[in-house]
Amino acid sequence: MSPTDTAVAGRARTVVTGIGVTAPNGLGTEAYWASTLDGKSGIEPVRRFDARGYPAVLAGEVPGFEATEHLAGRLMPQTDHMTRLALVASDWAIKDAGIDPAELPEFSAGVITAASSGGYEFGQTELQNLWTKGSKYVSAYQSYAWFYAVNTGQISIRHNMRGPSGVVVSDQAGGLDALAQARRQIRKGTALVVSGGIDGSLCPWGWTAQVAAGNLSTESDPDTAYLPFDERASGFVSGEGGALLVLEDEDKARARGAERLYGVISGYAATLDPRPGSERPAGLGAAVRRALADAQVNAGDIDVVFADGAGLPHLDASEADALNAVFGPGAVPVTVPKTMTGRLYSGAGSLDVTAALLAIRDGVIPPTVNVTASQRYGLDLVVGQPRETPLRHALVLARGWGGFNSAVVVSAV
Repeated sequence: MSPTDTAVAGRARTVVTGIGVTAPNGLGTEAYWASTLDGKSGIEPVRRFDARGYPAVLAGEVPGFEATEHLAGRLMPQTDHMTRLALVASDWAIKDAGIDPAELPEFSAGVITAASSGGYEFGQTELQNLWTKGSKYVSAYQSYAWFYAVNTGQISIRHNMRGPSGVVVSDQAGGLDALAQARRQIRKGTALVVSGGIDGSLCPWGWTAQVAAGNLSTESDPDTAYLPFDERASGFVSGEGGALLVLEDEDKARARGAERLYGVISGYAATLDPRPGSERPAGLGAAVRRALADAQVNAGDIDVVFADGAGLPHLDASEADALNAVFGPGAVPVTVPKTMTGRLYSGAGSLDVTAALLAIRDGVIPPTVNVTASQRYGLDLVVGQPRETPLRHALVLARGWGGFNSAVVVSAV
């Protein structure tokens, strides 16, 4: 628990009042949730460009998304596909929360998003123009459309949210880190923050960078490509999309008559792994313990873990070791619903938080699809079918490239 969080521990809780989802297996929150409970995967051969010449050929792409059906035409020339997804998700989250930003006091609402990169597809197009036609054919919008803070900026402009805002860059861990930063701002007095992550770099430029890291699965069958905690695991599948959430001070949300409170962001912690070869332990277990302490719950209070599930044997083993050290082998149900979407980089954490909130709401743990759980990990992995059970506290984990570890505890109101 950080000193700042300790100092404000007595203040009102931070609650989620609105959710907007653009995911590879569902466009919209309830569509995503229905597909997730049905075990419907959005992982398919890449369609956004011709990936047949690359080692990796599968991705999770958001289906049926036509930006012009949701956004004004003037936004098309100045935004990347990723930003269009984020703008639509923010619209849906704000509508779901039942708020009108125009009625909010000036500077009372902010935007804090996560990013692992920026508008890669937009940037690739403009670089191609530069190389083939010359500099005068490069769009002036390139100056910010590629930038990792662009989603925060465009959402802020669209909804006139001029309160404390920012962007967090910590790869896959970013979606959780952004929600934590939003919680800090709410505890400091900001009434409302739109937060989370929407990511995507499914274009040749972005794909080359991802393939070069050596972690993508080269399987061509969507059912066998991304298998965390399975003996057949050989990498993960990339994806696009994520979730944006409206976070509010609980007292203020109730005072304005918020229609629904999905749950509480009750605990958070982040750590960084030590330098490789230092022989010091990885930091995920410490992040878990500190998040539980921040939420003021014990290990036995956690009803389900939404695991990071890297799909790489050495990372799966380190995550299983951390969970078993904290909870005991097989002592808590574990699930990885991102096997249906791929790893969405900064969008993954906030989408898993969304799944955790809906799981608590409906009393059901979504499944990890296609996986045959390996006994050597010692986990109670929920596979095949959803598991109905009362839920009050969920732990969500995420790890980013370079050793970032983040843990969030989500609780019933």
